[in-house]
Amino acid sequence: MRAITFSEYGGPEVLKLSEVPKPVPKDNEVLIRIYSTAVNSADYRLRSANPWLVKLFLGFPRPRINILGGVLSGVVEEVGSAVTKYQVGDEVFGSTGLTFGAYSEYKCLSQNAVITTKPDNLSYGQASTITFGGLTALYFVQQANIQKGQKVLVYGASGSVGTSVVQLAKYYGAEVTGVCSTKNLELVKSLGAATVIDYTKEDFTNNGVTYDVVFECVDKISVAKGLKSLKKDGALFLISAGLGDTIKAAWMSLTGKPKIVAGTFSEKTENLIVLKKLVQSGDLQAVVDKTYDLADMVEAHRYVEAGHKAGNVSIAVNQ
Repeated sequence: MRAITFSEYGGPEVLKLSEVPKPVPKDNEVLIRIYSTAVNSADYRLRSANPWLVKLFLGFPRPRINILGGVLSGVVEEVGSAVTKYQVGDEVFGSTGLTFGAYSEYKCLSQNAVITTKPDNLSYGQASTITFGGLTALYFVQQANIQKGQKVLVYGASGSVGTSVVQLAKYYGAEVTGVCSTKNLELVKSLGAATVIDYTKEDFTNNGVTYDVVFECVDKISVAKGLKSLKKDGALFLISAGLGDTIKAAWMSLTGKPKIVAGTFSEKTENLIVLKKLVQSGDLQAVVDKTYDLADMVEAHRYVEAGHKAGNVSIAVNQ
């Protein structure tokens, strides 16, 4: 089968289109014929080993796992003898977790992995892209315990995670302010933001408005800046924080209020099912900026790493 492999850390050019053996499902696994995957910020950070801590679990000095890709959508082609949750022909979407491997034509996953049947109103490309940003956003929005009428600011509102945070915060009753670049103002408004601030023209921390919750989705503002516009009993969520801000947030959170949360999130099948229901009800939509073919993965990584995408970038695999 075709797959995008890499044998060393580095720039997009380390990614190669290769032929690798097609996997065979174990008793408790399903074999998924992948129709679409996506390129997210996590992918290029893993590829480049930036931050260097990536190497602690991906491999040192070279990657131990040679096929990246953490999200997928496709069709179950084969099931193991002990599989009861899925059958051949089921359309599914979800996450591969720390096994990665979605940059390929086929992937074996446990029937208990973070996957579920695909919403009928999403294309394969939309289904693969909504998983990463949607699961990340839902986890942190749940942690925020948003109450109806609260004021919420989303910095990086036009990105993969930000577009989902805006929609979910609005769904749970918040008055949402999104911060993004000029070209994405209308997009963020269309997703439910009551107010949109163009960061190229205005510093939101100087407008005198304070918020109950601030979500920092792109690791572009400091902890101090995030706190400046936060109410005294508010909560700051550093969704894409680097190591320094994560440590700083953990230390500051020991002092009590305001609440500061940074670091990783946990993926759960029940949350994927929540996303599916919200998609089916029309309360959550996938935002796809561009679609590339699997063979054009290098170009896709360059585009995503440049940091100017709106929403998500999908990769057509077996379509």
